[in-house]
Formats: sequence, C-alpha cells, structure tokens
Amino acid sequence: MDIMEIIDLMEENIEKAPSVPLTGKIMLDKDDILDYIQEMRLSYPEEVKEAKWVKGERQRIITEAESRADSMIKTAEAKMIQMVDENEITKQAQEYATQLVEDAKAQATKLVTDSDQYADDILGDVERRLEMLLKKVADDRNYFHNK
Repeated sequence: MDIMEIIDLMEENIEKAPSVPLTGKIMLDKDDILDYIQEMRLSYPEEVKEAKWVKGERQRIITEAESRADSMIKTAEAKMIQMVDENEITKQAQEYATQLVEDAKAQATKLVTDSDQYADDILGDVERRLEMLLKKVADDRNYFHNK
C-alpha cells in the first residue's frame, strides 16, 4: 500500500469517527492510528527507492544520449574525412559533416533536456506526495498534542 492510500484510509477513519458531544472533537482508536503510522513508515522507503531509481534512470539516459551523440559525431567526422577527394566533393562533405554534427548535438541536447524534464516531473510528484504526507502527519501530531 502506498502512502497516499494510507492517508486516504486515515482520513476516512477520521471522517467516520464518532464525535464527543459539545466539544467538536472525535474519538479515534489509538491502535488504528498507530497501525496507519507504521504502514506509512514501511511505505516511505519505497517512495525513496522510486526517487533514487528515477535519479539513476535520468543519469543512464543522459549517459546514453551523450554516448549516442559522440558516436554520431565520430561517424560524421569519419564521413567527412572519407569524402576529401575533389574540391566540390570536399565542400559537400564538409557541409554534410557539419550538418550531421549539428544534428547530433541538437539531438543530444534534446535527449538531455527531455530526460531532465522527466526526472524533474517524477521528483516533483514524489516531493508533492511527501509534503502531503508530512503535513498530514504534522496535523495528526498537532491534533494529539492539542487534545
């Protein structure tokens, strides 16, 4: 069960809890709340593992993009050297190789940008979930301290 599901169950438990007349307070089963907190502690490492996986995946994608760009650049340079025969062929080869290098750099930049955005989106989602969880835990702790 993930943290958000646990929070939903806690919220449902709170909504269904009987109220204490004339106080505006509710009665909750201590063991139930402690069970939810324990479940969150068990689920939290999974969220962290997911964030670490995203970070590793981002690095793998960046490394792969750089490798592909290097390979494309080397291929372009090899083709440029190969085509150095006559003046017109040389001129065409240089233009073609330059275009290949520019295309490779543009693709590498796009891959890096896309992987950064993907990693940022995933980390943002994880951050949002963790912030919600921390707020909920703080609210619950405040509730218990203010009883």
